Amino acid sequence: MDGELSYAYAVVRPTAALTEGPLTGVTGVASGAVRLVVAGTVAAAVGSVPRDDFSEAALKVHLEDLDWLERVARAHHGVVEFLASHTTVLPLRLATVYVDDDRVRDVLRRGEETFTRMLNRFADHVEWGVKVYAEIPRGPAAPEEADAAASDPGRTYLRRRRQQREDRGAAWSAAAEAVRRVEAEAGRLAVEWARHRPQQGQLAVGTGENVANDSYLVPGSRSEEFRERVRDSTRELSGVRVEITGPWAPYSFAVLPEPEAPEEGPRP
Repeated sequence: MDGELSYAYAVVRPTAALTEGPLTGVTGVASGAVRLVVAGTVAAAVGSVPRDDFSEAALKVHLEDLDWLERVARAHHGVVEFLASHTTVLPLRLATVYVDDDRVRDVLRRGEETFTRMLNRFADHVEWGVKVYAEIPRGPAAPEEADAAASDPGRTYLRRRRQQREDRGAAWSAAAEAVRRVEAEAGRLAVEWARHRPQQGQLAVGTGENVANDSYLVPGSRSEEFRERVRDSTRELSGVRVEITGPWAPYSFAVLPEPEAPEEGPRP
């Protein structure tokens, strides 16, 4: 339809587990139904979205709107995770939009060899995320410090600044050691590793300063061992918080070319 575009969530193999009904009732972006577009030995999970919201011009505006972006990301992730519960998934970038299903099918045909190779690589593997935070003390001044501040504010200020620098340095040293240990232990099991920019501002969650934000591609059968190794590697370090998330579909490792404008569709 002229008023709609085809939104692609992921590339999969068109197995019986997906083609015989499981997608019925699955709701994606813009509350749309999800269908499979098949080309040869690969397929894409696709939904219809309104052109008014997902054209190139509209996306430039919407991608600056965090509330809109969160809604789309949650719906996108829900579809990908559903697919991952049934088969190996090659997740596509958020807001990967094509002019229609025929364009999706054309991209699948031309990229079939690449998609197949990546699906083979991800088979029986999952992604785990590991974030390391430096927990820098920011507690209120002790009563004796408050008394000292009243009698000698200048000296108290300098003492407080020196203590803050020392606390910050200790926390960052502990965090650096935690990162080293996590990398060593995770590297024993992970087959691939991706480093992301530490999260700040509205993207940061919880306490502390995020100093490492990494993803690891791990054999699914060794997931619990991975969690235990990472958790145990930093257990005795103080001033550090380690957050382990997953298992996820391999978002961080599904690196594909940048798409073109939605009206023309992405390049393969």
